[in-house]
Amino acid sequence: MARSGVRSSRSLAYTVTDAATRKWFTGNSKIVVGVSVSDESTMRRALELAARGQGFVEPNPMVGAVVLNSDGVLIGEGWHERFGGPHAEVNALTAAGTAAKGGTLFVTLEPCCHTGKTPPCTDAVLKSGVKRVLVAMRDPFPAVDGGGLQILRDNGLTVELGIGEAEALELNAPYLMLVQKQRPWVIAKWAMSLDGRIATQTGDSKWISNECSRAKVHELRGRVDAIVVGRGTLLADDPLLTARLRGARIPTRIVVAASGNLPDRCQLLSTIDQAPVLVATTVEGSTRLDAWRNAGAELLVLEGPILPGLLTELGRRRMTNILVEGGGGLLGSFHDGSFLDEIHVYIAPKVIGGDGALSPLAGRGVAQMNEATGFVNRSVQTLDGDVWIVARR
Repeated sequence: MARSGVRSSRSLAYTVTDAATRKWFTGNSKIVVGVSVSDESTMRRALELAARGQGFVEPNPMVGAVVLNSDGVLIGEGWHERFGGPHAEVNALTAAGTAAKGGTLFVTLEPCCHTGKTPPCTDAVLKSGVKRVLVAMRDPFPAVDGGGLQILRDNGLTVELGIGEAEALELNAPYLMLVQKQRPWVIAKWAMSLDGRIATQTGDSKWISNECSRAKVHELRGRVDAIVVGRGTLLADDPLLTARLRGARIPTRIVVAASGNLPDRCQLLSTIDQAPVLVATTVEGSTRLDAWRNAGAELLVLEGPILPGLLTELGRRRMTNILVEGGGGLLGSFHDGSFLDEIHVYIAPKVIGGDGALSPLAGRGVAQMNEATGFVNRSVQTLDGDVWIVARR
């Protein structure tokens, strides 16, 4: 769903698209315990709750749930708060207690019907005594995939599917990517000037964006599974690639270096006790990476094209979201491979100029405008003068 327009920055409990997402999920409705509400506004509330799990629940999906009693009054709500913890339905039904009997459960994803880290949610739903269950979207996970809906129907419950489905699909797009294509959701990030440059012709890039924009990047880093850079960025910037404020996750710092030719000293190696480091390379047994190996970095040797192999391996490890921070060569390779799913661009009101100044994406690109990759703006916000655009393909 497209959402555009300039909005001021706000700090929220979730960061899918910040203020834009809050408006998108909740509209103008206010959900208050003890007040009758409509099906649509109740599901919007469930979606808002689901988004609070972002960064905490992956590789599980974000799920929210709301319970109404038999009179249509809200009596309980909950969300999946952390990986391995109770699911949203259990939290909401626990909050509702015995008053749930004869009522309605709203949930943003089909209740699970298998035993994983927690018992099947279908058991809790049946035990609660609710008579009606509204589900935003079906869960394509093979152990569920319609089975949860069927169990509820077989036990006499009225089950309705599809209210809020588009929003639920959008919210859990990274989860769906992992389940259906077995690779993580790829988020690209760059800061650039008004004339589309990420560095001057001498390579200087500190700082194009302002402090407020950089703070948003650190929030983003704190909810992804990995941060990826190329060899060029490592040599030029010696980045730390950690979140300034500890977020929900500690991302693995990944360097893509096909040649394996990396410096023996850098910030990644000196801080390896703070966050793991992985080097993706095509060179096996190279002594050029001895310093990295000895420092405790993991060396991942891949055959063939390096990015497809890397994404397959990260998907096997159940990484759900990865952030690619550059430089232009690596970002261009992700684009050429059609691997970019979401882009965060921070545009500073500055002009750099110069024939040799760097652009965000290198690589092959496209030859004709009708071949350009289409994205949809999810949000456009101002951050103390910078413009922050979030777009999805």
